[in-house]
Amino acid sequence: MGPYIVRRLIWLPVILLIVSFITFALGRFGPGDPVEVLMGQHSNPEVVERIREQRGLNDNVFVQYGRYIWNVSHGDFGESFKYRGRTVGELLKKKMWVSAQLNIAALIISVGLGVPVGLFAAMKQGTGWDTLAVAITLVGQSVPIFLTAPGLLLVFALKLDVLPTHGWGGFFSPQLVLPAIAMGVPGIAIIARLTRASTLDVVSQDYVRTARAKGLPESMVRNRHILRNSLIPVVTTLGFSLASLAFTSFIVERFFGIPGVGNLLIESVFSRDFPVINAIVLIGTTLFVMANLLVDLMYPFMDPRIRMGASQVA
Repeated sequence: MGPYIVRRLIWLPVILLIVSFITFALGRFGPGDPVEVLMGQHSNPEVVERIREQRGLNDNVFVQYGRYIWNVSHGDFGESFKYRGRTVGELLKKKMWVSAQLNIAALIISVGLGVPVGLFAAMKQGTGWDTLAVAITLVGQSVPIFLTAPGLLLVFALKLDVLPTHGWGGFFSPQLVLPAIAMGVPGIAIIARLTRASTLDVVSQDYVRTARAKGLPESMVRNRHILRNSLIPVVTTLGFSLASLAFTSFIVERFFGIPGVGNLLIESVFSRDFPVINAIVLIGTTLFVMANLLVDLMYPFMDPRIRMGASQVA
């Protein structure tokens, strides 16, 4: 596993450079001038040109990119075009934590309900309970968030008046409940279906029949042989969720007025705030690569066969 980890870590800066350059170049060559957007419709051309010169936007794209990467390597993502006088790091710090809390709550709902439902459906294969569980998960997966969110607001905020409609008060605040449910419901359906399919595949394996033939208690067979191996696809899905932990759905944030990264990204796109866009893409790519590496490292601990295969390759 050691050489494999080293190879993945060596590729990390290469991937980040490629992604960051593409994003940086699209921002520079794309339509719209961020300085003109910042100054408004009746901006003074001389003032616009002076600001462009001050920010180095008139330099060659490779010079600008080299300067940007040098600053990023020292923890400086630059200054926001829209929020003048505020650095990108300052803007993202609080908003990423807000989005992370919302994602954690949604992930708890998805895993906490999805795994038991999937296991229950697999153990009840062919019965009415199995059909009901599959039908519910299909409905939950097919309904988009932009329909789930207003539906939750209509029922729990307007009709029952038991939960607030918008705002943010922290992880344990009532404002978190509705957006976490809106984000967690599709995850329940996905994880439940993955768990069910994986469990049915594991149950038919020879080592499960052997464990039962040896007379092991059914609880031990389920926990040690079935559950542990059937969760491998779920762990893969969780890896993608971990990668986007600090970047929640902008639809949910818009509906519920949550000051997270998703809302900031939409504002940055419309205002051509390229330093913020570049930083979000770069941080998101880093989290994605690291999360996938973490998932790969977890596989051998869940399935000894993967550990043996990795040892033979190494």
